[in-house]
Amino acid sequence: MSNLCDECWYNVFDDEDGEAYCTLQLDEDEYAKMMTSPTDKGCKYFRPDTGEYGIVRKQN
Repeated sequence: MSNLCDECWYNVFDDEDGEAYCTLQLDEDEYAKMMTSPTDKGCKYFRPDTGEYGIVRKQN
């Protein structure tokens, strides 16, 4: 799942810690379900990061 996380909209890198974090707001049950689900299906919350100009590309 970490490969998907690297390309996900919700993945944010913290310069102070040197770690990347998922900023998706999940309750405890949703988080536990996500962590215990098989990784071959992938994260159902995955949203590809289209970069700074992703919205503009969609408008054109």
